[in-house]
Amino acid sequence: MKTKDLTQIALMTALIIVLGMFPGIPILMIPVPIVLQNFGIMLAGILLGGKKGTIAVLIFMLLVMMGFPFLSGFRGGIAVFVSPTAGYLFAWMLTPMLIAFINRMIKHYINCKNNFGPLLISTLLTSVCFTYLIAILWLSIQSHVSLSAAFYANALFIPGDVLKAIIAVLLAQRLNKIIK
Repeated sequence: MKTKDLTQIALMTALIIVLGMFPGIPILMIPVPIVLQNFGIMLAGILLGGKKGTIAVLIFMLLVMMGFPFLSGFRGGIAVFVSPTAGYLFAWMLTPMLIAFINRMIKHYINCKNNFGPLLISTLLTSVCFTYLIAILWLSIQSHVSLSAAFYANALFIPGDVLKAIIAVLLAQRLNKIIK
């Protein structure tokens, strides 16, 4: 890897950590707060692509696993990977790679001049649909609740995450114009 690649990975990892310093907004129904870190995970996939974005997220996860309190609410350690929020963490590890893959597939089959539509679709499919699928399954298993109860509890987060995805795509496109 080039120095530029390593720097981008390190900066994205740092951004994800900083976004965890913003306090989560608790929801009464489930033990999962509204956080900004998934916005950083989206940006990792959009800005860095599949390989570098996934490396940034994996470095972040390794630091959390080692006990650094980098998750929202200053949580860290191996125990968070068996908590009700672990489904999100597992999904986040694959999110940048899936955003890049789905974006490539959409652009391959649909010829469009701007990248906003394909990026938004790939970000929504991955950061909302895929992440929630994993999170709902995990929450249902870990908390011993029905799939429908886990789904309805997670439905509260969907509007905010759709908004985060739109902002992430717009921000990434703006940053790419500035950088190039």
